[in-house]
Parts: sequence; C-alpha cells; structure tokens
Amino acid sequence: MWDLFVTHFAVRVEPGGAAATGPRPPAVLPGSFNPLHHGHTALAAAAGHRLGVPVHFELSVTNADKPELSPAEVERRVAQFAGVAPVWVTRAAAFEAKADLFPGAAFVVGWDTAVRVVDPRYYGGPAGRDAALRKLIARGCRLVVGGRLDAAGAFRVWDGGGLADEFAGLFVGLAEADFRADVSSTALRGGPSEPEA
Repeated sequence: MWDLFVTHFAVRVEPGGAAATGPRPPAVLPGSFNPLHHGHTALAAAAGHRLGVPVHFELSVTNADKPELSPAEVERRVAQFAGVAPVWVTRAAAFEAKADLFPGAAFVVGWDTAVRVVDPRYYGGPAGRDAALRKLIARGCRLVVGGRLDAAGAFRVWDGGGLADEFAGLFVGLAEADFRADVSSTALRGGPSEPEA
C-alpha cells in the first residue's frame, strides 16, 4: 500500500484498511499515535461536536521533533485505526504543509501542540512564525485546541498564546468542560517525556 504513498502527498486509509486519496476532510487531528489512545478519540469527538463535522486523523511520516517513521512503523500505527476512523498518511511535518494538503480544514490539537505551533524557534524567529500563521489563515484553516496537562501537572487551556490580535480567529479553544483526558502516549509507553504530535 505504501508505494501509493510515494506518489501522493496524502493517502487516506479507511477504518477497514482500504487506501484512497480523497475527498479532503473538514477537520483533522494530527498526531504520532504511539499509541493511539482514548485521549485522541475523545478530543476528536469533542472537536467534531463543537464544529458539527466528522474529524479524521493524520499521521505524518516526518515530524519536526522526531526521526522519520519507517514503512513498518507507519503500517503498525495505521493498523490501530481499524474500525475507528479514517487516517491520512502524509509527509506534512509543519502546519503550513498540512494547510496545503487540507485547505479549509480545522486542525484539532492539544494545548502542548498549539504552544509549539506558535513557538518562533520552529520558524527562525517571530517574523517567520507570523508568516506561517498568515498562511494558515489564507488557506482558510483553524486550530481547535483541547486542554492538556503541562509539565508541572496543571491543566492548561488555550489563552491566545500571547499572539497579536490578527491571529485570534485562527484558534478555537475548547473549555475543560468540553474535553479533558489526562493521558499521554508517552506515559502509556512508560518512556521519557517528548512532544505528542
């Protein structure tokens, strides 16, 4: 199946395991899914309820903070979605690239991922970050942010990220009453702390 992925930028794998290429979903929850857990599916359900649309998942073979996944590892992680929901396999490590693949989509992320999305160090500084966020806006995308525990164990919800007012409409924060699942893939693996998506 992954020979198809080599020639396409995004491949959708249906819950039954069949591969396809379209149409693009209205909402996408990106992640590394190592493993897929109820926090992912509960966040997708909460965001889908808020937006009124189905939420698909996205697994990128490449990631800004982690090594590239091998074909065998991609196969293993995709297999977790059998009977759950469609998952898109891409090479879109950055949200700018995701916006090119899924124009108009709402990207569903946890608070920790949203903090990294607005971190200037991933863009070579604030100007690069602002240009990337403007590209998301131009593509008609939004980020729906679910709360997460921070490193100190406090539950954090999106507070605007200290961004300029022009970016306020890009983010949709979910309240704790909408979604809370204090679980992480890292904790389930029993490994050292690392970024989730």
